Parts: sequence; C-alpha cells; structure tokens
Amino acid sequence: MLDHGKVETVLDKVRPMLTRDGGDVELVGINDGTVQVKLTGACGSCPMSTMTLKMGIERFLKQEIPEIKEVVAVAPGDEDLQGTAEGK
Repeated sequence: MLDHGKVETVLDKVRPMLTRDGGDVELVGINDGTVQVKLTGACGSCPMSTMTLKMGIERFLKQEIPEIKEVVAVAPGDEDLQGTAEGK
C-alpha cells in the first residue's frame, strides 16, 4: 500500500518547478498504485500539462516510489468521483 504522506513529500519536491510557472499540483487520491492528482493554477489550463504530468511529475514519483504504477490527472470538479486515498 502506498503511503499518502510519502507521496505528498515527493510532490513537495516537484512543486517549486510548477510554482515558478504559476501552477501547482494537489494529491487527490491513491487507488491500487495509481496516484490521482489535480493540476491547478496555470498548470490546469496549460497545453503542456500532459507532458508536465507524464514526463515530470509521474517520472519523478516513480523514481522516488517504485510501487507507483501511474499518475493520472483528475479534472477540476471530479475529485468527489475518485477513490479514497490509501494510507490516509
């Protein structure tokens, strides 16, 4: 089971890169090795957000926490539809 706190700690390491461009990332949940995040601020509407998610956030999280299978973006307003976070 993935630890919610550990995922947040790793996300804190990538946040400075996002906030420099006016964006941020929020952990929505963890479900069976899939980390669900919401890109906010400038990142939420940026055409490069998919690349940021997969080549930046996902790659870094998988490097730090090998148990992670995938990182997916949750659309704003869809947070209530997601599973509960493991390890919370």
